[in-house]
Amino acid sequence: MTWSSSQYLQFEDERTRPARELIAAVPTQTVRSAIDLGCGPGNSTEALAARYPDAQIVGLDSSQDMIDAARKRLPQFRFELGDISAWREPGPYDLVLANAALQWVPDHASLFPSLAQRLAPGGSLAVQMPDNLDQPTHRLMREVAADGPWAQALSQAVAARTTLPPAGWYYDLLRPHCARVDIWRTTYHHTLAGAPAVVEWLKGTGLRPFLEPLDAEQREAFLARYTAAIAQAYPAQVDGVVLLPFPRLFIVATR
Repeated sequence: MTWSSSQYLQFEDERTRPARELIAAVPTQTVRSAIDLGCGPGNSTEALAARYPDAQIVGLDSSQDMIDAARKRLPQFRFELGDISAWREPGPYDLVLANAALQWVPDHASLFPSLAQRLAPGGSLAVQMPDNLDQPTHRLMREVAADGPWAQALSQAVAARTTLPPAGWYYDLLRPHCARVDIWRTTYHHTLAGAPAVVEWLKGTGLRPFLEPLDAEQREAFLARYTAAIAQAYPAQVDGVVLLPFPRLFIVATR
C-alpha cells in the first residue's frame, strides 16, 4: 500500500495528540537512543525529540513519501526506509516508539516480545494503535466494499488489518520481558467539518486498502456511496461539526 504524507498531515494536530500523550506516559527519564517505528512524516519523531532533546533518534517507515517528508521536516535525524516486520537492528534502545503503526504489522505474538528484548535495562516500548475496526467508519467500509461492482477487487481489503487482541493478552505477552506493563484505552472525539471531512481523514489511513485496487471511476463511485453512509452514521452537532469517536489502545512496557 502507498501512503501520502500530504493526505496524512491534513489532520496533523489530531493525529499527533495521541503520540504526545503516549510519550508523556513513558517512565524512562534518560533516553540516549530511540527509534520511531512507522515514523510517518516525522510528527511523532518531533514529539519524541521535544521530550528527549539529547536523544539520538532514528525513524523507520515503509513509505518513501513519508521518509522524504520526515527528512525535510527534521534534517538533524536519520530516517530509514524499511518494513517494521523485517527490522532486525538489535539495539539496545532506551525507547522504542510505535505510534499508530503496529496495527498494520502481523504476528503480534512474535513482534512485541522481539521489540521488548531490544530495550536497554530501564528502557520502554511505547505503542499506540487505533482500535476501531468495530466502529461505523470501518464497518461501513466493509459493507460498501462487499455490495457493489468492486466486490471482487476488494475481497482482500479487509485483511489489511485484523482486530486487536484484548488488553490482557498484551499484558500476558509482555510481562515476562518487562518489569512494568501499563495499558489503557482512550476514545478521542475528534471534531470534523462534516461527513466529507471524516472521509478525508480516513483516506489517509483506513480507506487506503479499499481505494488502491480501484480505477478512478470506481473510486469516485465507492467514495460517493461511502460518504452518504458516513453522513447517516455520524449526524452533525448543532454547530454543524461531526464528532468522530476514535478508540486507541496504548501500551507502555518498561524493562
